[in-house]
Amino acid sequence: MPPSENHATSTTSGPLPGNGNLPFPEVDLMHIWQLLDPGERQRLGRIRAFLQERVRPESLDYWNREDFPHHLLPEMAAHGLGGIQLDGSSELFKGLVYVEAARADVSLSALVGIHNELIVGMIHELGSREQKEKWLPGLIRFTRLGAFALTEPEHGSDIAGGLSTTATREGDQWVINGAKRWIGAATMADFSLVWARDTDGGAVKAFIVESDRPGFTATKISNKVGLRIMQNADIGLEDVRVPEANRLPGANDFAAANELLKHSRAWVGWQAAGVQLGIFDVARDYALERRQFGQPIAAFQLVQLPLAEILGNAMASLSLMSDLARIQGSGDLAMVQAAMAKSTTTRLARESAAKGRALLGGNGVTSDYEMAKLFGDVEILYTYEGTYEINSLIVGRALTGVSAFVG
Repeated sequence: MPPSENHATSTTSGPLPGNGNLPFPEVDLMHIWQLLDPGERQRLGRIRAFLQERVRPESLDYWNREDFPHHLLPEMAAHGLGGIQLDGSSELFKGLVYVEAARADVSLSALVGIHNELIVGMIHELGSREQKEKWLPGLIRFTRLGAFALTEPEHGSDIAGGLSTTATREGDQWVINGAKRWIGAATMADFSLVWARDTDGGAVKAFIVESDRPGFTATKISNKVGLRIMQNADIGLEDVRVPEANRLPGANDFAAANELLKHSRAWVGWQAAGVQLGIFDVARDYALERRQFGQPIAAFQLVQLPLAEILGNAMASLSLMSDLARIQGSGDLAMVQAAMAKSTTTRLARESAAKGRALLGGNGVTSDYEMAKLFGDVEILYTYEGTYEINSLIVGRALTGVSAFVG
């Protein structure tokens, strides 16, 4: 059966009782959305409608072409998605925005999350007054984009001790040399936040490197199985000179990066919860529309079972993340909690994606029906912002007091 015209925007989710008939999903069996205050619930309803009606339908073609829908950025900014890090929203609201973004499209949810957690957040927390005044207004409006440049071609999981990009002070300038890999949005960003090791003493520092600096190159990484809308890049830095004013004064060791990464790992947990709702949306709509043996396949036990399991995984993920939001709100988030949330939710998302793909049978292997797109995107969530294995070992180290890391 070919996809219907409105397949990408079809959501059989209805309003929840008692929430003012806002378009929240009836699949919220644990009443997570109802924990928001009425004002945030109203706002989230508007954001969800925009994401489902505008972003989700357009994303499939851009995903297939590995292209980016630049025209959506002003609309995303109009819904406040460029500045939720600084607008005073609750941690739960911010997390549920990430859920709804991932439910519509994982690539653009990655852009929104990295933009807020690692770009806006880093400049706000670690930047100088001048840097904040120069960059934050445009970032909030999505008229400016930044990239977070930490991972390197030869250093991913061991980046804390292995970072090899260097920065050498020469008068009132820094000369930066090295390479970065997998840097999201780097091909279209106005600047990159480059982490480099000071050749005088070895401390890790961070610099704003504008994309038009001589010696800076960003080359798109193509042929990815997922997050195909996100423009990941290899960055080259060859004798790139930046003024001392471009050094972030609050980033003087790797501990500053680790603090940011702790919260970004938690953010991926919200993504993993959101994509599972997307998987459920597609699977349930398909099960109700697809007919075999004279009836909708939703009538079959072996279809209802994975639907229940997918939603159970999603609700377990959302419940875990709502508790994590409570801890974040108190300012007590520890790396072990963020790592456990990221590893657990992405493991469940991988299981849900496999069940969803199988439910669609042969149609599950083509992105025309969306599920293959979600299936590929989940693989990226499982690996980025600390692989599943590394995050699991962080938890194991905290539980036993013994580190499994070597070197």
